[in-house]
Amino acid sequence: MAKPLLAPAIASAGLVLLAGILLQGGGLTASLVLWLAINVLITASFRFVTLIGELNFAVAGFVGLGAYMAGIGTVSLHWPFLLALAASAVFAGLISLVFGYITLRAKGPYFMLISFAFTEVIRMIYTKTEAIGGSSGMVGIFPPAYLDGYLPAVVVGVVVLLLWTLWFIEKSDFGKVLVAIRNNDAIVETVGINVHLAKVLCLAVSSFVAGIAGALLAFSNNVISPGDFGFLLAVYALAYLKVGGESHILGAVVGAIVLTLLGQFALSFGPYEHIFYGAAIVISVLLLPGGLIGLGRYLDKRAPRLAGAAKSQA
Repeated sequence: MAKPLLAPAIASAGLVLLAGILLQGGGLTASLVLWLAINVLITASFRFVTLIGELNFAVAGFVGLGAYMAGIGTVSLHWPFLLALAASAVFAGLISLVFGYITLRAKGPYFMLISFAFTEVIRMIYTKTEAIGGSSGMVGIFPPAYLDGYLPAVVVGVVVLLLWTLWFIEKSDFGKVLVAIRNNDAIVETVGINVHLAKVLCLAVSSFVAGIAGALLAFSNNVISPGDFGFLLAVYALAYLKVGGESHILGAVVGAIVLTLLGQFALSFGPYEHIFYGAAIVISVLLLPGGLIGLGRYLDKRAPRLAGAAKSQA
């Protein structure tokens, strides 16, 4: 397994190095790369819970918890960058353990509605809590001076590391259990596995990553507000995943990058911007059920056959 992973690992390291070289000093390109990387991480976090067959709209709430934890740690408590980042992940993960333990006995649309409600309740708490800025949000969430000019490379590096971590977990025995739960949780229970606990741990891993995504978002924007973490954040993640493809973690990467770039064009639609994302989901489900990743695999399988047919005709 080591040899097949060598090329992707080298490519990942090269991507981080390239980001460090080309994105020094900030600018529009650096801002776009930051936004792309954070969207990729949020989508990957959202996708991880689909391994158990659930749509977790609470991901927006956990991104918000991570962002506000980073804001409090940096602005109010003057924590160093790494401590604020770690605290954001742990805080979101711990809250998700409680949330998941209570709610993950529900399935399908019931869990989706509960997760949606959780996100909106958390958002309302932000608006009513003056200690964290209320509806105005928090300002002054700046990364440390030693990261000036290097924040995009650091964000890309963290995102790549977490993507690899999620992939390794998915391919581990624990990940296989999660997929088995999605297929038939009753069969998994018959072999003595605690299905409910496995689901809770799956949500905790996802939320841990979402908390880091929220912290990176806070440090990148320097300003956060409750409106940044509404349910639309999860809708965007769902759109990215459907367009990219759910079958592989690269689907989260491809979908987030493609739709984020196209979304820059959709901004010109004004209030109709959200129709763009809804249409993307519908078109993907109808025409590309496997997403762009599925289309790529199909073309990859067809290429040898087409080449062989052309050769025989020649």
